[in-house]
Amino acid sequence: MNVQQYKNNFGKLQSLIALVILCIVFAMLSDKFFTAANGLNVFRQISVNICIAVGMTLIILTAGIDLSVGSLLALCGAITAGLLKHGLSFPAINLFVGFTILGAILAGIFAGAVLGFFNGFVITKFKVPPFVATLAMLTIARGLTMLYTGGNPISSFDNTFTFIGAGWFLGLPVPVWIAALIVIAAIIVTKKTRTGRYIYAIGGNESAAKLSGININRVKIIVYTIAGALAAIGGIIVTARLDSAQPNAGTSYELDAIAAVVIGGTSLSGGRGSIWGTVLGAVIIGVLNNGLVLLDVSPFWQQVVKGAVILLAVIIDKMNAKNE
Repeated sequence: MNVQQYKNNFGKLQSLIALVILCIVFAMLSDKFFTAANGLNVFRQISVNICIAVGMTLIILTAGIDLSVGSLLALCGAITAGLLKHGLSFPAINLFVGFTILGAILAGIFAGAVLGFFNGFVITKFKVPPFVATLAMLTIARGLTMLYTGGNPISSFDNTFTFIGAGWFLGLPVPVWIAALIVIAAIIVTKKTRTGRYIYAIGGNESAAKLSGININRVKIIVYTIAGALAAIGGIIVTARLDSAQPNAGTSYELDAIAAVVIGGTSLSGGRGSIWGTVLGAVIIGVLNNGLVLLDVSPFWQQVVKGAVILLAVIIDKMNAKNE
């Protein structure tokens, strides 16, 4: 095995090595870290980030970005909560439409998918850079959330609904099961379907993909729609876990999602990365957050550390790209 092969193998394992080192350090500094209860707590906390980061991975694989997922999470969580709590009223025609739990959840996911579709449509139809289009949606969705809720939380739901965010099934938190199903579905899409191959092809070389007959716009719209729907699922989990839809929910969640994707080895230039890598990146972010909390590190320093980790991950990604 030559030096280049060793470098390639190390590059594939660097996220796992970083996770092991983090776990060893935090275990040495806190006796509460390596406990079953804390482990389950970490996985419960990262489940929402995994839902969002899976959608972000698909987008970044196409060399795009989505800064609106945190705001979409808040808006779709609020829509689900509002429909479940208050239904829809049409006073002009004396009509009231109530929603079951399933109906409200599906409506929230549909809203996320529609807003994600809108992102993709604006990006492909009007050639607006993804950064600008999704930054605009971040502001729009946050404003719509405030308008819909009046700036006040929507709370107190049936136990059946809160079970989604706070319940347990077969010894694991329900959000962990939801995140696991999303990960499995995403792996199947990226590894076993034509759409998955197209996603990698577009990120690798968009011009070549277009010349080979791939419908670039359709694939991009699909991935942004999926990302919107997954952000909505994350919003429903958060709302159910807190038993409340907070208007300011999801703030900076897009940064955690991007961090998980980049730390997991997905290139910001597109065309290279995996869902498993993103899951590993989300675990690293979760372990880092959890360990810093256990060590009673200031939240402000936590932001500094997280930013430094993201910057380091991007630098390593660029260095790996040069060596390929």
